[in-house]
Amino acid sequence: MSGYYNNWSVSDMDKYVKVPLSDEDARSLKSGDYVYLTGTIYTARDAAHKRMQEVLDRGETLPIGMKNNVIYYMGPSPAREGRPIGSAGPTTASRMDKYAPGLLDLGLKGMIGKGKRSQAVRDAIVRNGAVYFAAVGGAGALLSRAITSSEVIAYDDLGTEAIRKLTVKDFPAIVVIDAEGNNLYETAVKEYNEE
Repeated sequence: MSGYYNNWSVSDMDKYVKVPLSDEDARSLKSGDYVYLTGTIYTARDAAHKRMQEVLDRGETLPIGMKNNVIYYMGPSPAREGRPIGSAGPTTASRMDKYAPGLLDLGLKGMIGKGKRSQAVRDAIVRNGAVYFAAVGGAGALLSRAITSSEVIAYDDLGTEAIRKLTVKDFPAIVVIDAEGNNLYETAVKEYNEE
């Protein structure tokens, strides 16, 4: 194994971060960091993004402000009794790629999903000092434990794709693309291939 893995430990890369994300916190995060988010994030998937774009195209105000906020690409399953939300795993981020640059330019500071992002999104992340996080796919039941409250705040008619305001405590994620454009999906492959 290369020295890449010998130069750090998991605890060296653990970061506890408040959300919404400050500009300073967003810029301090590095590709590969393990992050635990605490505070408020919002959910939105394909249908909600499409509707937000239509709102912007009409020159109207979005139902949520973008400034320093984090959007989690997730549509939850129904909540079980006594829980604020059901399974809450990430969806494929590339489905939001045509909308993300515009939202980043409006101040969106972070996105949580799974999978790769387009070059246009990566450029917008760098341009705006933002961050793309990955949450572990297939771990929705575990991720839901970090969600302490869930409230639909817009587009209720979209069902699971409505925009929700979530309160999270130590929500686990990994920084994939940092504010400098470093991309874990690329550097990890490069490191692996150099072994």
